[in-house]
Amino acid sequence: MPYPELPPDFPEEHRSVWVDIDPNLYDPEVGNRTYNEYLDELEFAAGCGFDAVGINEHHSNGYGLMPSPNIIAAALSRNCPETNIIVLGDSVALYNPPLRVAEEIAMLDGITGGRMVAGFPVGSPMDTIFAYGQNPATLRERYHEGVDLIRQAWTRDEVFSFNGKYNKLRYVNVWPRPVQQPHPPIWIPGGGSVDTWDWCAQQDLVYCYLSYFGYKAGLKTMQGFWKKIQETGKEANPFQGGFAQFIAVADTEKEAWDLYREPAEYFFNTCLHVYAGFADPPGYKTPNTVRSGVEGMVERAAREATARSEAPKSAAGGGYPK
Repeated sequence: MPYPELPPDFPEEHRSVWVDIDPNLYDPEVGNRTYNEYLDELEFAAGCGFDAVGINEHHSNGYGLMPSPNIIAAALSRNCPETNIIVLGDSVALYNPPLRVAEEIAMLDGITGGRMVAGFPVGSPMDTIFAYGQNPATLRERYHEGVDLIRQAWTRDEVFSFNGKYNKLRYVNVWPRPVQQPHPPIWIPGGGSVDTWDWCAQQDLVYCYLSYFGYKAGLKTMQGFWKKIQETGKEANPFQGGFAQFIAVADTEKEAWDLYREPAEYFFNTCLHVYAGFADPPGYKTPNTVRSGVEGMVERAAREATARSEAPKSAAGGGYPK
């Protein structure tokens, strides 16, 4: 749900679309129109027969105007009677306590009659560390504990106490209870972290890869996830993997290009114009993910070197053919 009217020179004149974006660029009248246009689009998609529509959570930015996806889900719940609503998702590490998420999703599941899909991302560093002040060193641990609390709150059939490292609650007793039993489906949106793969495999949760770089790059990421599933000895269930991809649909390829080019360029060049210091702060990536990235670069370099050494040399110059 991007803000649609950032100035054309935004990437040149502003450091970042996230965290420290100039608040004077936001026009409340544009915001009012934008929210209602996006809701109309989501309701139209539901009416076209899609199985679900998806929404998400972001903060302090022009990339996505949904700091509270559950409010958008509530707005959609009565007007999309046949369509599932996927919240991709609630950043549970930002809630104190995350029990609030358990209550709101259960409430939405009751309103929709069991059509909610819960999504729990770790959260982007821009949202979690800079906008909401979380410690990157403890973010993932706090997140895991929050998801555990939510799952217990949905499934345990008695009032219980929760004594976690970050959440200490004498009484946990979620009313209302979700319609779907034992609980609404849980998807874990991610960008390729091997630790997220491990956790989804261990917890039997759906991993949903958020792809920004085309299906070929996305294919490699999903292959890594399925390899991790195989390593755990569990059955590769195709319903345990999700894939979010930007697409354009039209009658012809030319028409698709004509329709898609301008919004795609605005999205990638302006809405993803993020200061590098916000996007990759120290401590956000786990050692396993950093190690995996380095190993991947080494493997690619080795393959390229092998390909060059095995390529036929040109007869004239003795070098490699261009």
